[in-house]
Amino acid sequence: MIANNRAQLVKYCLRNKVQVLNFHYCGWDGHLKTLNFVIRDRKHLENILEAGERVDGSSLFPFIKAGKSDLYVIPRYATAFRNPFEDVPTVDVLCEFFTRDGEPYMDAPRYILHKASEAFTAATGLRMQAMGELEYYIVAPEEELFTIPDQKGYHESAPFCKYADLRVEAMRLITACGGKVKYGHSEVGNFTENGRIYEQNEIEFQPVEIEDAADQLVIAKWVMWQLAYRYGVDLTFAPKITDGKAGSGLHVHCKFTRNGKPVMTSAGELTEECRKAIAGMMDLGTSLPAFGNPSPVSFRRLVPNQEAPTSLCWSFSNRSALVRVPLGWTSETDMAAICNKDEKARKCNFSDKQTFEWRASDGTADIYLLMASLCVAARHGFELDAALDLADKTFVGLGVNIHDASNAALKDSLKQLPANCAAAAGELSKFREVYEKAGVFSPEVVDYQIGMLKSIG
Repeated sequence: MIANNRAQLVKYCLRNKVQVLNFHYCGWDGHLKTLNFVIRDRKHLENILEAGERVDGSSLFPFIKAGKSDLYVIPRYATAFRNPFEDVPTVDVLCEFFTRDGEPYMDAPRYILHKASEAFTAATGLRMQAMGELEYYIVAPEEELFTIPDQKGYHESAPFCKYADLRVEAMRLITACGGKVKYGHSEVGNFTENGRIYEQNEIEFQPVEIEDAADQLVIAKWVMWQLAYRYGVDLTFAPKITDGKAGSGLHVHCKFTRNGKPVMTSAGELTEECRKAIAGMMDLGTSLPAFGNPSPVSFRRLVPNQEAPTSLCWSFSNRSALVRVPLGWTSETDMAAICNKDEKARKCNFSDKQTFEWRASDGTADIYLLMASLCVAARHGFELDAALDLADKTFVGLGVNIHDASNAALKDSLKQLPANCAAAAGELSKFREVYEKAGVFSPEVVDYQIGMLKSIG
C-alpha cells in the first residue's frame, strides 16, 4: 500500500518523482477504464486528487442519457499502486463515481457491491469476505516439444506447462499492485486445435473484505491482459472454448467474520451462520446466474457430467455441487511434523482457513455485480425462517455424484440452474424483490439486466 490518505499519497508522488497519475474505474461492461494525467507540480497533483475529474457517464452506463451525462470520478487514495508496466514513474488509483449533486452514483457496479456489503452487516452483524479463482486459457502457436496428454494439465510444471512464466509474472505484478495472491498453477484444460495450443491456468487469491476482493480481481484481469499482449499471446476468461474440453469458471469463496474473527466452524463443524448463508444461495440459486453467467457461452459450461454444477445442492469436497465446502484443516493433527521427522508435533488450529465456494459463475460476469449478488444471497439466508431446514434438504453426502444414473432420484428432487440467459432473466424477475431490498439493486438495474439477458436468449 502506497498511502492511507491524500497527504501520504502526495508525499509519495513527490518523493518518487512520479510523472503520471492514472485514474481507473469500471463502467457497465466491467472493463477497467483509464484517465491519464501528467503531473505538473504539487498544486496540480493536489487538485487532481481532491477534486477528481468529469467523465461522460452516458458512454459508461446504459441508464444515463446523453443530455444529463456528466459524472465525477473521485480517487480512493488507499487503492493507489505503482504501475508496473510504465517506464516513467507512474501511480494508478481506483475511483468512485459521483453525481452532479456530489452523491455516490447509486447504480455504479462497485457502489452496488458497497450497498450489498453494508446491508449484509446491518442484518447479520457479520462482515463478508471473499476471494476468487481466476481460471483462464492462453492461446498460442502450437509447440511440438514436451507435450502432455489432452485434458491432463492439472498442476503440470514447465516445460510441459508452456506459460508458467507468464502466470508467475502475473502473480508477482498483481501482488505489486496490492492483490493478495494465494497461489497459481496450471489447470486441467490442455489441447491443440488448428495449429494452436490452448493451455489452461489458474490464479487464486486470499479472502479479503468483499469490496476489496472485487477490486483485486478487476486489477488482476487488467494485469493479465497487459502481460498477454506483451508476450504476443491471447488470454481469455471465456467459460467454454469448445465442447468436450475443460471450461473456465470464476469460483468465489466466501468467509464471514465477527469483530475480525472467523465464524466459519465450531468444534470442527460448519456454524449455523455458514449454513444459513448457504441456504440463501440455494434459495436464490436459480437467479444468481443472471449476474454470474450473463453470456450464452456460460451455459455451454454448465452441463451435466462436468465439474461445473447444474443442480442446486451443496456438499463437502464435491465439485459437482453448486456450493462446495473445501478441506478446511479441521483436524488438529500436525501433518507437517509427521512428514518432517525433526519437527516437534504441536496442536494445530487452522480453522481460519475455512471457506465455502460458489462454483457456477464465470469470467463473463461483472465482478462487482457478481459479488453483490452473492452478498445479497448470503443475507437472504439469514432472513429465511426455515434456512437451516433448507440447508439440510439441499445437502448431498461426501463423494456423491449427482450426475450418476444411480442418483437419478436425488437429482430429480433438486432444483436445476437455468439453461440459458432468457431463463436466468425469468428467475431474476421472480426474485427481484430480494435484490432490490434495502436499496441494493435499483429497479432500473434489475430491469436492464432482465432485458439484456432476454435479448440474447
